[in-house]
Amino acid sequence: TLSISFATRRSRGRNYDAELQRCGLEAALVDFGDYHPLKPIMVTDTKTRRGTRKGSTSSSSSSSSSAPPDPLSSMLDGTDPLSMFAAASASETPDLGRRKREKEEEAVGPDFEPWSLKRGEILARFTTTEKLSINLFMGSDRGKATSQGSAVSEKVRTRLEELDDLEEGSQRELLNLSQQDYANRIEELNQSLKEAWSSDQKVKALKIVIQCSKLLSDTSVIQFYPSKFVLITDILDTFGRLVYDRIWTMCSDPRPLPDNFTVEDVNDTAKETCLNWFYKIASIRELLPRLYVEAAILKCNRFLNKSAIQETLPRLTAMIRGIGDPLVAAYARAYLCRVGMEVAPHLKDSLNRNFFDLLGTFRQISSENVRAQLVLQMVEMPEYLTLYSPAISWILQCIAYRAPESLLTEMMERCKKLGNNALLLNSVMRAFRPEFVAARATDFIGMIKDCDEAGFPKHLLFGSLGRSLASADPPESERLTILNEAWKVITKVRSPQDYINCAEIWVEFTCRHFTKREVNTILADIIKHMTPDRAFEDAYPQLQTVIPVQSVELHFQFLLFSVLQERFLPFLDMFQKDSVRVEVCKSIMEVFIKHQVELTRDPVILNAMLHICKTMHDSVNALTLEDEKRSLALLIIGFIRMVSFGRDFEQQLSFCVEARATFCNLEPVLVQLIHTVNQLAMETRRVMRGNHSRKTAAFVRACAAYSFITIPSLSSIFSRLSLYLLSGQVALANQCLSQADAFLKAAVSILPEVPRSISVEGKLRSSESFLLDFINSFLATLLVIPDHPEHGVLYLVRGLLNMVQDYTWEDNSDAKVRVYISALPLLAAMSQETYLYSIPKVDSNETLYGGDPKFLSEINKLCETLIGQILDHLKTLGRDESTRRQGALAFSLFGVLLAHSDLRNNKLSQLAVNLWNLSHKHGYCETRTSVRTLEFIKHQTQQPDMAHLSDMVQRLTLQSRT
Repeated sequence: TLSISFATRRSRGRNYDAELQRCGLEAALVDFGDYHPLKPIMVTDTKTRRGTRKGSTSSSSSSSSSAPPDPLSSMLDGTDPLSMFAAASASETPDLGRRKREKEEEAVGPDFEPWSLKRGEILARFTTTEKLSINLFMGSDRGKATSQGSAVSEKVRTRLEELDDLEEGSQRELLNLSQQDYANRIEELNQSLKEAWSSDQKVKALKIVIQCSKLLSDTSVIQFYPSKFVLITDILDTFGRLVYDRIWTMCSDPRPLPDNFTVEDVNDTAKETCLNWFYKIASIRELLPRLYVEAAILKCNRFLNKSAIQETLPRLTAMIRGIGDPLVAAYARAYLCRVGMEVAPHLKDSLNRNFFDLLGTFRQISSENVRAQLVLQMVEMPEYLTLYSPAISWILQCIAYRAPESLLTEMMERCKKLGNNALLLNSVMRAFRPEFVAARATDFIGMIKDCDEAGFPKHLLFGSLGRSLASADPPESERLTILNEAWKVITKVRSPQDYINCAEIWVEFTCRHFTKREVNTILADIIKHMTPDRAFEDAYPQLQTVIPVQSVELHFQFLLFSVLQERFLPFLDMFQKDSVRVEVCKSIMEVFIKHQVELTRDPVILNAMLHICKTMHDSVNALTLEDEKRSLALLIIGFIRMVSFGRDFEQQLSFCVEARATFCNLEPVLVQLIHTVNQLAMETRRVMRGNHSRKTAAFVRACAAYSFITIPSLSSIFSRLSLYLLSGQVALANQCLSQADAFLKAAVSILPEVPRSISVEGKLRSSESFLLDFINSFLATLLVIPDHPEHGVLYLVRGLLNMVQDYTWEDNSDAKVRVYISALPLLAAMSQETYLYSIPKVDSNETLYGGDPKFLSEINKLCETLIGQILDHLKTLGRDESTRRQGALAFSLFGVLLAHSDLRNNKLSQLAVNLWNLSHKHGYCETRTSVRTLEFIKHQTQQPDMAHLSDMVQRLTLQSRT
């Protein structure tokens, strides 16, 4: 039976200082001698002596003789595994080390931009609306007629006849294809190649490759030629891989072939097969397909001869001289360079010869045949020259890769001999390292001036030069001259699109090296060019770069410098499209938050950033997704955290007032503003060391008023509850008792509004655990809250418990009783003569009542009511057969009585024993917890004032489930 009649005082007196001292760890003196586990150990390189016992080392050990042996070292037989690796590395033969170094030098590193990255750019850039044609291979069954018993010579003759089929009408021409249809047909041929290969129709596969290679001689739709080259060389690459993998597989039987194999590792069958492929390709009559197909399997030369690749590259380079069309020849050289960089990047002589041959064909570009072809296809010379750009850029990239600076000087001299060919000059500036180009920026400007603008516009050349200067700085004395010469050309460009493409490159250079005057001039010029006819609407990507948001990661001062300009906000206003405008603002804020290390109060920066944040905030509407709102709020919060007016607290509060009005639609921002104001009040308290003057007292009350006005505008009930509690604690710390009282009363008043379930990360969850956490925090605060003289004793505690009583809890929930159990330690703490904690300069109830018997009587009555409610609930659970819940609650109440009640009272002691027995009655109590609890009670009985627990502990028994 659970019952109790209450005596005068139920809670035991506590001496918190003495209890804290008893709970501290005991200090003990330990004599380690010369050994200490943290003593540094000197490791020396020693060798194990033969004949010594396991683990012994030389006498030159660095550790003390009295030190115990290291268990890890004893397992190593005296040898450190890292030392073993070092010794093995040192014992490598010089030959092997040299070969490794040569391999590292020959390999293409990650700083080399691969062809795969350029592929998509070329396909997107070189398009056409003209109709295209293609010849499709129609297959032949002649090869299948040969019986297995045929002679070898007949088989070879048959295969040669099959190769001739291509020239005897075994193809079908498809006309009037769109660009997408053409790409689809090429992909079909690629799949046909793989299917033919997998079905062991090697000759058919070769025919497909030859046919595709022939397509590269067709320039009837010349604008599409670079994209055609990309599509068809994909098929050639596939063919080259298939042939190489087949021969590799033939060499890998019975053991796999190593990556760094030599000719001696290749068996005769593989060599014969490899030679057979080269003989087949040599029988191709036309130059272009023979050249491309042999280049595709260039890597297979490794199976035949160590120097075969070195001998083949110059021969293929010379073969290209027989191609009459300069555009076709340029791309053939690009493909040869591409294959050469994959298989032999160290053979730079062949690559250089390839390029110098290309220079020799430049005069053909302006020949009558080429001009007639351009007139026929209605293509202008500037557009025609851009078709060469991918090929020449790739060739120069291969040549310039890790090339010395002297090679750039040689290239510049050759450009001058060719009359400063603009196309070549542009490719040279893009290919070589930016440091090399920047050091010669003035020389390049002189060469650009002498170029003929008819074929290749000068602003494109200045754009290429600007890209190099964005990555490397030119000599300081030349920077102003470089900017003036470049901008003279750029500002004269009439096309808004061409203008902004070039101007965006030079903005960063200007911001990095010049003053506000130059930056304002350039921003004004951009606004002037892009505003007429709303040209900015077609140039949003370029204008986003001007802000900038791409390269600013490396130069944060660039963004900050831009923001400080008077033309910055007018420039930002050119982004009229809302989605683009918001993205630009987000990008600016991301960079600002990431790189702004110091807090700022600069009015120009604050004005610009407020404008940007307001733009983001105003984009929020009813259709905005929650993720987008959260993203925008985080950026604005990041900006708010960067703002600090130092000791000018009133200015900081004024900023928060303005921000509240500006960002009223984003709840996380309002929450941050409340935290900022609370922090401001605590900072004021720190500065005044808790002794507020009349002025600072009024200021902290203004901070409390700000929070009190702002919190009700929040929609999240738990945000309001936690902020009411936090703001009340801040007000109390600043001795604003009436404000603290108002905050806590407001928190209690909205408890009935807490829903039974809330959405957490898109899922509905019970709000009970969140509510219990809040109430426990609230109870802890109530200890230091003094009673209001007009509202009676413990009015806040009673108000909270009344709200808990009236709240609609979930069915089969013990939450209300758990709140009652949590309130008992608070009431016990309130009855002490000295409280566990207090607020400086704030008189708690311990001072107001001074242990008055009437006050203690009120506490006891409240305890009696709460314990009565708890016991009634335990009886109800017993009737409902909810024994597990009953046992858990009984054990919780037992713990509270053990810690806080005066168990010298026989009836309280009996109640505690009854609760213990009830919690263990059905065996649901965790045994480990019960054992540790008993050990704690036994330990407590050793204290002078706790001897009475020895009688009770005799009556506490453990019961098993059985």
